[in-house]
Amino acid sequence: MKKMVGISDMALFVPTPKIDLSTVLAERANEDPSFERRLRRAIESTNQVSMRFPHPWEDPVTMAAEATDQLLRRGDAAGSADRVRYLATGTESSVDMSKPISAYLQGVLQRAGVTLPKEISTFQVQHACAGGTIALAGVAALLQAGDHPGDSGVVTCTDVARYETPSTAEITQGAGAVAMLVEQEPSLLELDLSSIGLASSDVDDFFRPLGSITARVKGRYSVDCYNEALDAAFLDHCARRAVDPAEALRSTDLFVVHVPFHRMAVTGMTRLVERHLGESPDSAREFLEERHFQDGIEAIRYFGNTYSASAYVSLMYTLWERFRAEGSEIVGKKILLASYGSGNTMTVISATIAEKAPDVIARWDLEQHLAAGVPADFSTYREFVREETQTLHHGPIADNGDVPAGRYYLAGIREDGYRLYERGGQ
Repeated sequence: MKKMVGISDMALFVPTPKIDLSTVLAERANEDPSFERRLRRAIESTNQVSMRFPHPWEDPVTMAAEATDQLLRRGDAAGSADRVRYLATGTESSVDMSKPISAYLQGVLQRAGVTLPKEISTFQVQHACAGGTIALAGVAALLQAGDHPGDSGVVTCTDVARYETPSTAEITQGAGAVAMLVEQEPSLLELDLSSIGLASSDVDDFFRPLGSITARVKGRYSVDCYNEALDAAFLDHCARRAVDPAEALRSTDLFVVHVPFHRMAVTGMTRLVERHLGESPDSAREFLEERHFQDGIEAIRYFGNTYSASAYVSLMYTLWERFRAEGSEIVGKKILLASYGSGNTMTVISATIAEKAPDVIARWDLEQHLAAGVPADFSTYREFVREETQTLHHGPIADNGDVPAGRYYLAGIREDGYRLYERGGQ
């Protein structure tokens, strides 16, 4: 019999610079008064409040390193880095056209004293915001197939969401990383790999041309693609479980989805419930409220879109809020996770909260991530988005004296383009 596989722990990193969307609105309106109405309407329609963006010395590699370092130095994972067999990254913010972020990640973690072995596979998965989920499923399947006790994997989801500015898409930027420890007999979440639901289509709702670090998006069309893919993958999941869609929804305790922006997640799940339970919009919203759907997506209003990490930010906050409310009663609850990647693909996975989950979640402090945001002035934000810095992948390199002790940073880019990463002194 195959052993259960899943997630044993998770860690979150969100950069601290924060810009309120009210500030963006005021500045863009001052630059172009005719744009104010459109941008105000966009902010209201997304229900977003603010967004985070990296310091000049941060990028997707440093954010992944922060989350992974946190993961491997605490709890049951502490001292077990040498048993990691797979180090995988899901991202759409690659820093190299050949070398995966996870390879850079292995090196900088080892230099910082994390004892990752040489006998390890490092790889990267790309499909817009779904890369992390595909990496998670792949690593979990490899561990289950290999069936070597003690083997584990680390999956990182790390991204900087960037759009052309000024535009209405500008307000759905963001940045962050989540790292997950994947094991047999997991402590946090047991994944059902046999019933994964899938759906993919070749569409142009969202893409990033070669050589550009800003995405191109067709907003309304992308929302439609998201909703269609969610329905198709959910039905595939139900077929593989041989269960009626209505029963699948009713038997689920918690729903987690990719959250490009707050209202998109609410609308997508409400439509799914309406369609398969025959509910009115009000009843569908009540159904989701009973399952505390809003708990998991509230933080995204303040962090912004974290692309591949978004669904897992939502997952962490869902588990954390439910643990704070219910304690050990969360054990055994069923979760349905839907991960979307534009262009497009959707993956739907069911999971069960594991017996040791309360002990794992009790070590998390997610409140501090929301509290840690430091308001940035618009000139600092403008430096982040200005065109001249885009060739450096998310910002200029700061003087090393600007880097706080113990933080991972982009130390330099060689003349041949190779990126150099280090960890600041203690």
